[in-house]
Amino acid sequence: MIRYTVTFDPKAKKALLEAPKSDRDRISIAIELLRENPMPPKALKLKGRDGYRIRVGKFRIIYTFNGSELLILVLDIGPRRDIYLR
Repeated sequence: MIRYTVTFDPKAKKALLEAPKSDRDRISIAIELLRENPMPPKALKLKGRDGYRIRVGKFRIIYTFNGSELLILVLDIGPRRDIYLR
């Protein structure tokens, strides 16, 4: 089984730490699942900028991945109303 390495942009790491504990746990599980499959069925390619997004409750995880280097970069995490404005 191929596993990707996950790295965080400082902004994404800060957002994860500031999220409520229950949401933080769900977000962490979703990111861990990305290590197995960086393109889950519900992932959508972003329009107007690079990256993909997945939904975790009211939060969105914005990320990019490089298949040749087996690397996932989490760019941002936040609620839907704010995430696309950043």
